[in-house]
Amino acid sequence: MFRLGYNTNGLAHHRVGDAFELLASLGYEGVAITPDVGELDLYALDANRVAELRSRADDLGLALTVETGARYLLDPRRKHFPTLLETSASDRARRVDFLRRSIDLAVDLGAELVSMWSGAAPGGEVGDRPGATGDERPAEHPEVWDRLVAGVEAALEHARASGVRLAFEPEPGMFVERPSGYLALRERLGERASELGLTLDIGHLLVTGDLPVGEQVRQLGPYLTHVHLDDVRDGVHEHRMLGDGVLNLHETLSALLHAGYSGMVALELSRDSHRGAWAAQESMGRLRQVLAELNPGE
Repeated sequence: MFRLGYNTNGLAHHRVGDAFELLASLGYEGVAITPDVGELDLYALDANRVAELRSRADDLGLALTVETGARYLLDPRRKHFPTLLETSASDRARRVDFLRRSIDLAVDLGAELVSMWSGAAPGGEVGDRPGATGDERPAEHPEVWDRLVAGVEAALEHARASGVRLAFEPEPGMFVERPSGYLALRERLGERASELGLTLDIGHLLVTGDLPVGEQVRQLGPYLTHVHLDDVRDGVHEHRMLGDGVLNLHETLSALLHAGYSGMVALELSRDSHRGAWAAQESMGRLRQVLAELNPGE
């Protein structure tokens, strides 16, 4: 079965080691680490601290992944800037360097994968559309696609040399915001496509209208490498607690089980750090309740 995890962007007011201890005590088996300002600033890492965190995660039996969603680590004024899609080659290079640093951190932590995304295009272009598949990708914005492919290829090359798995997350409001965009990206990668797994954020499906969730999970099962879990209300891209939106958690977990997914399912509650310990506990309670219904007697 998949492992239940929790993203440290929902425990931003906790020391990373304390977050490990808390999550392990609640029954989580994995932690999705978002390196950010503080202990795991990619531009001010303490090798001894990284080694200590790796040892603590090992002792607690926690699997780790590295997420690349830090908002202002690269630029204090512009969220997620720069991306792989900027018109300036030097700006794009800064994002590639950030991804390489993330991959290097994953190696040092013993993390199994690094998750990334496209970023928003400078002109607001979107590279996918509702219902599109890899074979039906829109032909528009070839220059933006070229920038994205080049950046992903650079990250894949570094990941391959490091022995780390790379996964790509469609994100609402970004150039690739739907699973169809991920499939289009795989086609453009050609022979390297198999190296790029899919990070599927379940809440994002509720925002983009790629429904039903269960069917999406089943269709995308062969590509699934990492899963983020959150709820959504009124189609607004705001990560909410499970049960505080329209997500059918029973359908979602059942589909993941039937798809044979065995990676991490990480709660991503980046709006709830102010009540992070409570949110992690409440989320685990809800998850256990539904899993018990799906697996009676276990």
